[in-house]
Amino acid sequence: MTQHLEIQHCGETLWLLPDKALYWPARRALLVADVHLGKAASYRALHQPVPRGTTDATLARLDALLAAHDCQQLIILGDFLHARPARAPAIVAKLKAWRQRHAPLRIVLVRGNHDRHAGDPPAELNIDVQDQPWLQEPFALQHEPASNSTHPVIAGHVHPAFILRGKGRQRLRLPCFLIEDKVSLLPAFGEFTGGWNVEPDAATRVFLAGAERVWAVQR
Repeated sequence: MTQHLEIQHCGETLWLLPDKALYWPARRALLVADVHLGKAASYRALHQPVPRGTTDATLARLDALLAAHDCQQLIILGDFLHARPARAPAIVAKLKAWRQRHAPLRIVLVRGNHDRHAGDPPAELNIDVQDQPWLQEPFALQHEPASNSTHPVIAGHVHPAFILRGKGRQRLRLPCFLIEDKVSLLPAFGEFTGGWNVEPDAATRVFLAGAERVWAVQR
């Protein structure tokens, strides 16, 4: 059974979820970043040998999270679709079927850099698209991790990952949440996204996601 980790941040209770998502109980909102649906299809369009089924797997994970939590809204912090090839009819059909399963759910997309290239989601998906920053007190919800002059930021874009080092040159690399006073980062949610190694300073709280739990890095 998966276990969330409850933290306090800027006066709000937030749940960090092992499946690289954040649940905000006060808003009954699930937050994810960097979904990158259709990324594998975009690579295959360039004749690159990449695995199939990543869109199905990502949507199934969203299904599971929405079923497990009391959600009125899904907030996507950028990069919902990876590129224009992600708008292929087969992918759009899967997205329509997925949306129908969650018809009452409000979905908000805060535009990211890939969204600007891919274009806004098809209108029939009924997704509310916002430019950053999208202010939801007390936070500024964004894709790019730029500071905001009035609100603490929760963002994505970076795909943060942290390397644990053990004895005998042991290394374990895991996606992570970075929680700071000014700018906090969510790990990338998508199946086929990769990660960027981070070396946060001592003031940053680092939480690793993996093995069906979330835990704090002690430094």
